[in-house]
Amino acid sequence: MARTVSWGVISPAKIGVEKVIPAMQKGAASRIDAIASRDLARAKEAAAKLGIPKAYGSYEELLADPAIEAIYNPLPNELHVPWTIKALEAGKHVLCEKPVALDAEEARQLIAARDKSGKLVAEAFMVRFHPQWRRTREIVRSGEIGEAKAIHTFFSYYLLDPTNIRNIPPGGGGVYDIGCYAIISGRYLFGAEPTRVVATLDRDPKMGTDRLASALIEFPGARHLLFTCATQLSAMQRVTVVGDKGRVEIAVPFNAPPDRPTKVTYDSGADLFGGGARVEEFPICDQYTLQGDAFSRAVLGEEKLEFPIEDAVAQMRVIDAVFRSAKSGKWEAP
Repeated sequence: MARTVSWGVISPAKIGVEKVIPAMQKGAASRIDAIASRDLARAKEAAAKLGIPKAYGSYEELLADPAIEAIYNPLPNELHVPWTIKALEAGKHVLCEKPVALDAEEARQLIAARDKSGKLVAEAFMVRFHPQWRRTREIVRSGEIGEAKAIHTFFSYYLLDPTNIRNIPPGGGGVYDIGCYAIISGRYLFGAEPTRVVATLDRDPKMGTDRLASALIEFPGARHLLFTCATQLSAMQRVTVVGDKGRVEIAVPFNAPPDRPTKVTYDSGADLFGGGARVEEFPICDQYTLQGDAFSRAVLGEEKLEFPIEDAVAQMRVIDAVFRSAKSGKWEAP
């Protein structure tokens, strides 16, 4: 029987309990053996619901468990770096939710912590493991749509609850929560780092978090990523890549359903009515399962970690530039 990695989860956060943990429990290389909360009752409740063997009433107790090899960190954004470092210091590998930090300077601390511990650490962008994204990247880089020059990304939802962590500073707001996915779209599909950014954003007057943000991000070779993200608009997701010989579009790019096939549309641009369109369908899969198993296989030494922590630092540099530009009103370099 193939060996699996023993995982512990710090915090019964909603994304973990509802999406990530159930998905990882289906993995071939991962098993969830423990969950911790600062409230033991909450940890026990989550453990009972999800069939997790061990529940701890503090994060420290979980990190002290010698049987746990890897930690999934879905804590609020401002706690990502402090607890990821603690986990690394405890000798655990860490998969940390996005965004990995609040800025690039904070994220860089994880490089030193990784090097000192000798353990793996990565940022959890599950979309990069979904077949629809892998295929889209293949189409873009193969030249099938010609020279890909522009990516348009839109991601929005409607959330007014002031007690929701997404609406609470310093880690809340649309750019940290979903704008990061737009940025990863360009970096992943173009396979390059941006040269400059110009952005604008609007903040909620009461909560103080950004609720509407748009940015134009320039990549080498005069390639552009244009994105809008919003936390107070109707739900919408789209990623479209346009080249001089066609375009490719992911209809549900970020919250890809784990219970039905997904689709990517290639269109030659023969007309404006879809006359040159071809749809590729992908079998049912769970991107969180794929992400967890990819990290577990890296822990087991079966394959190389595809997106090391340096990638997360580069990602944070772009997010920093978005915020700087929105404040200065000028182009900013990451």
